Amino acid sequence: MKKIVLFAWGLVLSGTALAQEKIEATIGADFVSQYIWRGLDCGNVSVQPTLGVAYKGFSLSAWGSVGFKSEDTKEFDLTASYTVGGFSVGITDYWFNTPEERYFNYKAHETSHVFEGMVGYDFGLLSAAWYTNFAGNDGYNKSGKRAYSSYMEVNVPFKLATCEWTGTLGAVPYATTFYDTNGFAVTNIALKATKDIKITETFSVPLFAQVIANPSSQKAYFVFGFTLQP
Repeated sequence: MKKIVLFAWGLVLSGTALAQEKIEATIGADFVSQYIWRGLDCGNVSVQPTLGVAYKGFSLSAWGSVGFKSEDTKEFDLTASYTVGGFSVGITDYWFNTPEERYFNYKAHETSHVFEGMVGYDFGLLSAAWYTNFAGNDGYNKSGKRAYSSYMEVNVPFKLATCEWTGTLGAVPYATTFYDTNGFAVTNIALKATKDIKITETFSVPLFAQVIANPSSQKAYFVFGFTLQP
């Protein structure tokens, strides 16, 4: 479901954001061998475009994912966020083409939209974030009521050899059908390496590989991809 940096596997905070003195625009796309989000298998080989603008800590971004197989779920996410110092807060509207294909259907119990709030802080050596679904097509708890499904994540960036690395630990704090958990569960243990491959004097392509394990579902994944960005 989405990234603000990265691979689209969630809103990952990375580095201390500085307030822009002018409007900045971002356009690009990731190509991934498998779409894994927060330790969940969300699809096969996919292209994931992104478009965003930012100004003085405020940012608006659009992100999507389309699988190469017709049965893969299509996704379109919109995010508004604000960053000051190391503190970040944001809201994301996730949309999927199932169970309801109509984008503008926001009716309760019918919509395919999921609305999520995020709060996080970048401490420099590591960043931490908390995410909670507050509306839309959320999951249910053990009592059959809206779970307000939540996810928490810690990321630790570091350099090793010629690559940039990120270690990730993510967990779901309580039971929800949204993440298929029966209580507190570690769902995402990952290690990602990124290396820029120089194509010309002014253009390079970041390649990345990531090992991901989901102890809750007893599954593991190896993902490879690259990013195209002007």
